[in-house]
Amino acid sequence: MEYKPGLSLHVYQPEAWKAGQKRTAIVFFFGGGWTGGTVKQFEPHAKHFAKLGVVAICADYRVKTRHNTTPFDAIDDGKAAIAYVRKHAKELGIDGNRIVAAGGSAGGHVAASAAILKPIDHKIAALVLFNPVVDTTAAGYGAEKVAGRETEASPVHNVTRGVPPAILFHGTADTTVPFANAETFCARLTAAGSRCELVPYEGQAHGFFNATRAGGKFYPDTVAKAEAFLRSLRLID
Repeated sequence: MEYKPGLSLHVYQPEAWKAGQKRTAIVFFFGGGWTGGTVKQFEPHAKHFAKLGVVAICADYRVKTRHNTTPFDAIDDGKAAIAYVRKHAKELGIDGNRIVAAGGSAGGHVAASAAILKPIDHKIAALVLFNPVVDTTAAGYGAEKVAGRETEASPVHNVTRGVPPAILFHGTADTTVPFANAETFCARLTAAGSRCELVPYEGQAHGFFNATRAGGKFYPDTVAKAEAFLRSLRLID
């Protein structure tokens, strides 16, 4: 399903799915430093949530190696993907008010940006973030890729009231995206009145959560905790 020219949404439908239903949707954005990455990264996650009755979607977006673009283009694509899903809710068999944005690393940044960075003309019900980039200043990741506009692209610097509830999975030994960034982000969401849960993984490095990393050791735990979080919000029956 194409949401922009050359950019597709890969949709994983639950059993007994029918158009016109009002199911929860979860949209995954892959990682890769806004430079590369594959839309297949979150396919295992998408299949898992589809089995739970959720319409799961893996979104492609523009990256530097394939499109010669910047993180700001990725942000625009993330917002466009969420807006498209909401606009086509009936066709997709989802509830437009029950869209979860999810992603890892730079994809986590795209998801968080869709919920935090203005302008926002769509509704996101929750965020599920795996070692996300939430600070694009020198204290975080990617400052050189957004030079001169570091705080503009930085979710942690733009938190206001009304950010949807969020859960973050982060390794304490992450040398790509500092664990302290996740702590600050969660603290600011909480201070702004939003629910935020940070799940630390002691001694784990960047990307530990992937189904293909370390034999998938941490994949079942992170997915189970994400599922429990969404159940607590009544986004999964």
